[in-house]
Amino acid sequence: MSIDLEPPAFPGPARSGLDLIPTKEGAQTSKEYSSDQEVRWCPGCGDYAVLKAVQSFLPGLGLRRENIVFVSGIGCSSRFPYYLETYGMHSIHGRAPAIATGIATAREDLSVWVVTGDGDALSIGGNHLIHALRRNVNLTILLFNNRIYGLTKGQYSPTSETGKITKSTPLGSVDHPFNPISLALGAEATFVARTVDSDRKHLTMVLEAAAAHRGASLVEIYQNCPIFNDGAFDAIKGRDTGGSVIPLVHGEPIRFGDGLCLIRSAAGGVEVAVEAEVGADAVLVHDAHQADPTTAFAISRLTDAGYLNQAPIGIFRQVERPTYDDQTRAQVACSQVDSTTDPSARLGALIGGGDTWTVL
Repeated sequence: MSIDLEPPAFPGPARSGLDLIPTKEGAQTSKEYSSDQEVRWCPGCGDYAVLKAVQSFLPGLGLRRENIVFVSGIGCSSRFPYYLETYGMHSIHGRAPAIATGIATAREDLSVWVVTGDGDALSIGGNHLIHALRRNVNLTILLFNNRIYGLTKGQYSPTSETGKITKSTPLGSVDHPFNPISLALGAEATFVARTVDSDRKHLTMVLEAAAAHRGASLVEIYQNCPIFNDGAFDAIKGRDTGGSVIPLVHGEPIRFGDGLCLIRSAAGGVEVAVEAEVGADAVLVHDAHQADPTTAFAISRLTDAGYLNQAPIGIFRQVERPTYDDQTRAQVACSQVDSTTDPSARLGALIGGGDTWTVL
């Protein structure tokens, strides 16, 4: 599968506070972003492709390596910080978004990334993820979704389909799975996208757009686990996808397969139709910049989390909203502007002001 998309133009501000490399110092290469650590994933793992894509596009950001931080949780994907010649932290299970929020808030000069998996982000880390998204922290979150627990050897995950037979569910999972894109849109994330590990061009385009976005960016990456869930995404990876892939390109009608398209449904959502039967005027035009995420959410629901009948691939939403860390830093700066220049006096006024009581 190959999706030929152009990055959507968006009139939002670029990330500020980052220390760009002067042009005279010359361009960086992907080799400079490759650490001396041996890459240790199973043969055929989709993580290799994502790592290479990240190492290749990071030089294009024009940032110093010491101004880039990768924070991971626990899982196969969480080995990422070891393999990148940047700053990084291999943190604890599910808590990467919380740690990254602190880094992004304290250090405006850093480009902060979170690398996580469907188990790490959506089980124990679910609360941390949704609050980082709703707060709109300046983070780029890469969520590797292989629909299985790979590191712990094949238990079902929060995105595994109902009825999934694994070591922990020998009679089939009875859990209803998460749809990560729907979850992110429901949390009002300002940048939400989906891509595939095997499509290098599309993966790189989405990552570049996510990195340039000011605010919380979530990129779900369909990633194959060849050992414990091999072939989970074969329906959208072959040369003939049979209309399974629905490419999302901002400003363009949503067409796919052999004459298929998306249209508004009578119930207010979206549905698949044959264009020859409904006419070109009825075809839905994708608007990633629409403030109301209702349509993007409806499109995300076309992907049943258990079986890939249709899989929208691309940028679902890309809008502008004030960020948590920018506003927090502004409050701190405001509190420091005072007619009293003595720091101890300002501290005393802060402690002794407002609702205080004297205990005798």
